[in-house]
Amino acid sequence: MWNTSDELLNKLMAAQASETASLEEQLQGWGEVILITDKVLRWERAWFPLALMSVVSFSFLTTEQQQRFHEICSNLVKSRRRIVGWWKRLFTLKEEKPKMYFMTMLFALAVIAWIGQQVHNLFLTYLIVSFLLLFPGLNQHGIITKYIGMAKREINKLLKHKEKKNE
Repeated sequence: MWNTSDELLNKLMAAQASETASLEEQLQGWGEVILITDKVLRWERAWFPLALMSVVSFSFLTTEQQQRFHEICSNLVKSRRRIVGWWKRLFTLKEEKPKMYFMTMLFALAVIAWIGQQVHNLFLTYLIVSFLLLFPGLNQHGIITKYIGMAKREINKLLKHKEKKNE
């Protein structure tokens, strides 16, 4: 009876040794990583628990960051669609009302040329870059919407005033 138990034990140990050798061979490239991970999990240094908790906390925070990343991507898509929409409207204007398109482009390019003539290139670049970097915050706080609304009201007043003159 003892012989069969000893034989069974020997077979189990041989199978375990074989599986261990096979696993070691499969994980050969990961040896250093596994050894370092083992040291961290056994807290061989006093700061390892802090590192572990930081990694765990960060991994749970990535959900919030992932949500914010999704919002940023969504806003970029919306902005791109707005730009493409304006671009298409511009070409529609060109096709449907070429004289209005010509006058609009002439006026816009004249304004840009005048600004370029009046303001030094480096300062103009500084203003453009600053505006582009501040634009998301200005938009988030409603400042852009406020001033666009004011400009629309003024344009409407001018148009109404012009209509009254024509009557």
